[in-house]
Amino acid sequence: MSALAFLTAELERLRDAGLLRAPHTPPAGALTLCSNDYLGYARRAPRRVPAGDFGAGASRLVSGERPAHAALEQALARWVGCDACLAFSSGYAANVGTLACLAGRGDLVVSDELNHASIVDGCRLSRATVEVVPHCDLGAVERALAGAGSARRRFVVTESYFSMDGDGPDLGALRRLCDAHDAVLYVDEAHALGILGPAGRGRAAEAGVTPDVLVGTLGKALGLQGAFVSGRRELRDWLWNRARSFVFSTGMSPALCELAASRVQEVARDDAARARLVAVTRELRAGLAELGAPIAPSFGPILPWLVGAAGDAVRLARALEARGVFVQAIRPPTVPEGTARLRIGLHAELEPRDVARALGAFAALLAPRP
Repeated sequence: MSALAFLTAELERLRDAGLLRAPHTPPAGALTLCSNDYLGYARRAPRRVPAGDFGAGASRLVSGERPAHAALEQALARWVGCDACLAFSSGYAANVGTLACLAGRGDLVVSDELNHASIVDGCRLSRATVEVVPHCDLGAVERALAGAGSARRRFVVTESYFSMDGDGPDLGALRRLCDAHDAVLYVDEAHALGILGPAGRGRAAEAGVTPDVLVGTLGKALGLQGAFVSGRRELRDWLWNRARSFVFSTGMSPALCELAASRVQEVARDDAARARLVAVTRELRAGLAELGAPIAPSFGPILPWLVGAAGDAVRLARALEARGVFVQAIRPPTVPEGTARLRIGLHAELEPRDVARALGAFAALLAPRP
């Protein structure tokens, strides 16, 4: 018998709980309302094929460094208004690597209970003391910082726009708390960059706040792949030397970096797409409210349809798919137990007929059974 035979029982356990996942491609012709491609850029062909190398060939600390890496990082730094940036292969790699090498034993990390798995894992790897506080609870953050007098260093870690709830913290208040308690403010802007704030620079820029560490991704509003960490020059130099997910990974594709640098400029000036996204979101949100859909309070293009049980969320998602609308059921551990949901994610290229089609499918779902 295989030493991995136990996996059969474990998979059955997941299936029985409604938590088993498998690859599932959106059906042809379906209206997809669950991606992070908020501006529709992932569907756009590049204006020209990048001329650089398609592979870096090695870690950037070895022989993988290319001019395209520096050009992308400079473009990102100008966009978000910081001294320097460092590009990572993914948002997961950025958060895990950065948190694990910034915080350590004797430090306190105050982390929002709904932070992304990459933040959770980075906190664990740091070996710092981690205090998980209720979602967007400023009072809990203040109490945690006030009680951390013996900590060597203090960090407050949050997302600016939570991808499963469509909400976010008061970043101005968090900045003031961090300043009062000599704490580092670490903000993951993955889902805000490109769609919120002036020139799509995110919620920190919108609030006039400068985080000590700002994390962003290229795989959402920019429609590509990769991520970055930005802040002071010293932060970049430290990550170059100590962020294991960067040091021990092959550098990003130089061709992708070249494309991403031009995409940053496109996104920064695309106020028209952001305005379309606002209009589409307003129309669908109003339509869902009129139907009585159980949408949790949120803002921006993420609309969480709270269901509760994982199995029920899966059944609703399948019923929508049968009506030509593709929305994934989001289940634990992505969200807390008992809060499974349909995560509706909108994009700027939706037409009025798409909104009408979606509302028709949702109305059928909510119609009372005979």
